[in-house]
Amino acid sequence: MEDKIRPAILVSACLLGVSCKYDGGHNRNEQVAALKDRFHLIPVCPEQLGGLPTPRIPSEIRGRCVFARDGADVTENFARGAQEALHLAQMFGCRCAVLKARSPSCGSGLIYDGTFSGTKTAGDGVTAALLKKQGIRVYSEDETEFLG
Repeated sequence: MEDKIRPAILVSACLLGVSCKYDGGHNRNEQVAALKDRFHLIPVCPEQLGGLPTPRIPSEIRGRCVFARDGADVTENFARGAQEALHLAQMFGCRCAVLKARSPSCGSGLIYDGTFSGTKTAGDGVTAALLKKQGIRVYSEDETEFLG
């Protein structure tokens, strides 16, 4: 009997339990992990792919740049990580991604406003924006029902 080929989707590695979050933890989400039964999951952490360590100083988008809480400009790291995530998505033929909500890399539609005050604003993280620009649908961990 032939195995059915499952479509590949890009997934924030932290949502699968990989300890790559800025504070060294993870954001494991059982609903996202359960997608493995229907999809071939391609885990990514764009911030690590961009050369940032784990743990790392939290970052937020302010204007067109990304700054760490200590004021360091980490825009180039985020851009490099987004390019690497896109490369993986293209290499595996991913047509959609499930990424961490509100992240400066992965947030889709809503991110933190760059003041490190917990205030949210409309916008996309660097990776989410690049994937969308390339025609890849981006969902957050709260939107996995759309993958039906």
